[in-house]
Amino acid sequence: QVQLVESGGGLVQAGGSLRLSCAASGRTFSSYAMGWFRQAPGKEREFVAAASWIGRSTYYTDSVKGRFTISRDNAKNTVYLQMNSLKPEDTAVYYCARGSTVSVGRTPHEYDYWGQGNQVTVSS
Repeated sequence: QVQLVESGGGLVQAGGSLRLSCAASGRTFSSYAMGWFRQAPGKEREFVAAASWIGRSTYYTDSVKGRFTISRDNAKNTVYLQMNSLKPEDTAVYYCARGSTVSVGRTPHEYDYWGQGNQVTVSS
């Protein structure tokens, strides 16, 4: 069984930074794409960023390009989301997820294991 444990969320002022971490159990972490999603109140869960299995290919939703960076350390079974220049509209619960395959997906259906979620609140 794969477990994903997130940390690093919190409250920050607009323009500030946060780094989310997601530690995974299991030996096959490096064989799968990893992604970050977020869900704001009353909205559907949306794709934020994803990294291929060795992290050389990264993908972002347009609204976070140039501000967020996804990275992974396969030796530590951990994926990160560095969030800079945060905006109030970034406020949401953020989830890390493991892809079902090595291919990078942008929809929740392409991910089979999920973290517990971590609240990020950006005040104006």
